[in-house]
Amino acid sequence: MHWNSRGHIQRWLLWLVLCTGILVSSFVVAQDGAPIAPTLDIERIRQATVFILQARTVGDTLDITCFSSGTIVSRDGLILTNAYATIPSPACPGEELVVALTVTPDAPPIPRYRAAVIQSNPGLDLALLRIDRELDGRLIPTAALALPFVETDDSSTVTLDDTITIVGYPGIASDPAAAQTATVVAFLAEPIGGERSWMKSSLEIPASMSGGGAYNRAGRLIAIPTNAPVSAARPGSTCVTLQDSNRDNLINADDTCIPVGGRISTLRPANFARPLIRAAQLGLTLENLSERSANIIVAAPQPGFRRLFFAPSVNEAGMPTQVIRTLPAGSTSLYLFFDYAGMTPETVFELRVTTDGIPNTTFSLSPVRWGGGARGIWYIGSTGQPYPNGDYEFTLLADGIPLESARLTVGGAPDTSPQFSDIIFGAVDNDGNVSGNGFVLPVGPIANAVFLYRNMTDGMSWAALWYYEGTEIARTETTWADAVSGAKDISIQEPSGLRPGTYRLELYIDDRLTTTADFTMAGAQQGVLPQVFFDPRFTSAETPAEAANTPSITTFSSGVDTTYTVFNWRSLLPGTLWTARWTVDGNLLFEETIPWSQSTDGANYLYRLSGTRGIPDGTYALELYLGPLRLARAEARVGIGQLPIDPFAQTDGIQMRGQILDANTGAGIPGVSFILISELFSVADFLQSWDNDMVYALAVTDRIGRFQIDRPLSFDAPYSVYITGDGYLPIEADGVAIAPEDLPLDLTIYLTRG
Repeated sequence: MHWNSRGHIQRWLLWLVLCTGILVSSFVVAQDGAPIAPTLDIERIRQATVFILQARTVGDTLDITCFSSGTIVSRDGLILTNAYATIPSPACPGEELVVALTVTPDAPPIPRYRAAVIQSNPGLDLALLRIDRELDGRLIPTAALALPFVETDDSSTVTLDDTITIVGYPGIASDPAAAQTATVVAFLAEPIGGERSWMKSSLEIPASMSGGGAYNRAGRLIAIPTNAPVSAARPGSTCVTLQDSNRDNLINADDTCIPVGGRISTLRPANFARPLIRAAQLGLTLENLSERSANIIVAAPQPGFRRLFFAPSVNEAGMPTQVIRTLPAGSTSLYLFFDYAGMTPETVFELRVTTDGIPNTTFSLSPVRWGGGARGIWYIGSTGQPYPNGDYEFTLLADGIPLESARLTVGGAPDTSPQFSDIIFGAVDNDGNVSGNGFVLPVGPIANAVFLYRNMTDGMSWAALWYYEGTEIARTETTWADAVSGAKDISIQEPSGLRPGTYRLELYIDDRLTTTADFTMAGAQQGVLPQVFFDPRFTSAETPAEAANTPSITTFSSGVDTTYTVFNWRSLLPGTLWTARWTVDGNLLFEETIPWSQSTDGANYLYRLSGTRGIPDGTYALELYLGPLRLARAEARVGIGQLPIDPFAQTDGIQMRGQILDANTGAGIPGVSFILISELFSVADFLQSWDNDMVYALAVTDRIGRFQIDRPLSFDAPYSVYITGDGYLPIEADGVAIAPEDLPLDLTIYLTRG
């Protein structure tokens, strides 16, 4: 039975029911009619888990410099892993990446391929690799690979106490991939990433499993174990010697020692990695051309932390709502704030927490790469997870060295002492109200602040201290003469104009810091809002130099392979953190938050977006932010202005999976062959010759009857299907075509005994 190219899977399912009496459905149904989630296919996940060796060429050999686990996320060889062990750096100086795969179950991985980094976000410590060569260096066409892979899932659906399975290599390429079950015990927050910057696992795993995967019960990737070992040259590091790097025929302390970390429980949610995968699936590359020649701000010689304090919550700008000395019993939200300086992307950052002197891994952060700028204010915290009563100590480490600690007692009644809280900044309108966005002000002669107060009494001493770029510039010390509770506004003025940069306000009651917040002054005044970035535009040019002088383009023809975006700026102090976000049809593609590295005023900041197969049709947008505030946006259409299908499930097709059950008993049938035949041949053609060249893909069911086709199916291609198992009647079908509306494709097939 043949159908034309518009036939699709529903017709095939209907034909199977009518002609064979065999029930096929898109999900398994229990006796009470409720859908049962697919089981975890751990063997397939192990096959999709790889071991990555970073190495450098010395003479005619490769010396290993770093290593990590990784996960194949597409059949054509995309691998998701950590950035620290793959991007060349002083700690990991290798330029080659070797990929070892599980070939035999319960055996160590075997080096098979080489790979290259195609997308990365060092601030999140994530990288996406693509297998592009054989181990001997011969190039591999992308279409030639058909590797087992896993799919990512929406990590925002993960909840506390969810069961997860963590998979990676527990040894240094000497052990098979291991799977360990754990639960999610907390979510940690940071300024970059928000409330779910990190997941915390109940289980501590070996550092070599960093870069692997954590899976939900449906077998989909929801997080990446993350660790950044301290460099072997720094105190407190641990390392292993694997090779005779000095070629003296001995492996000893004189050879290169590769840094390794301790046991880790920190996971980066997969939602941070999905934009990298989207961009790679679309064949897109983004280059920040202005950063290539930027004058990089030199950090202080050594990292440092100071001014540690606690807050019960943060506002939308990432500032503390108030400063606390104790936390009431039953509290579920706590944030540690601190100032930092001298930090670099190479700095290994860690938070250790103890409760009553006992290590508390739930609220600790394993060693990770630093994700902020060189200096500023940062926080680590969590919400939604109860803090048991006790005496807590929080210790911050940089490069394995403990630098600063702060203590807090959890328990007791809520604090009823006098309190200031919830500072916001803005400009005063004609009615005397402070208005604006709250934390980014245009450069001018005055900055206003409003804060809440409660439990105050007349005559109490209080103070307001103003800082600019870390230096005190104004101070007011007086006695309280307002009401018991309410809101109060204060201001700082400079007739010649306040300079662009970062400002801070600290409020004290009886010499005790009770609240604080930072704000940024940048850009020209546009009403009460700042104009920092202006004239953003998409354009086309032969070279980057020409792009600065070409006019704005809002519509590009289909097939264009390169576009540029250009914008100007004013009154933006170097070192200020800013963010650029790229989207297509509203889906995030790229995002970077970096310190501003250009002059305070200037023009023609430049990005280049290119596509290996041409930039797909869609509506593309660049958004520019300071903190949470979007200050500028540019948009352009390519072709029809919309992606033709949802390419983020599978850009070049759809993955077929399912389970084959006994029609009488409902039990899974192991060893059943599911043969997908190329659209050029019928089942009869295949049965006549059993020619392997006719087979598009083949899967064999596992012990519970599950199967998964390694190669995605192309939409509307008419495949043929042959399903056969010992003792059962086979199923044959020609003209099986898949349409986008068939997503997702998870089948349950019942076979009848013959």
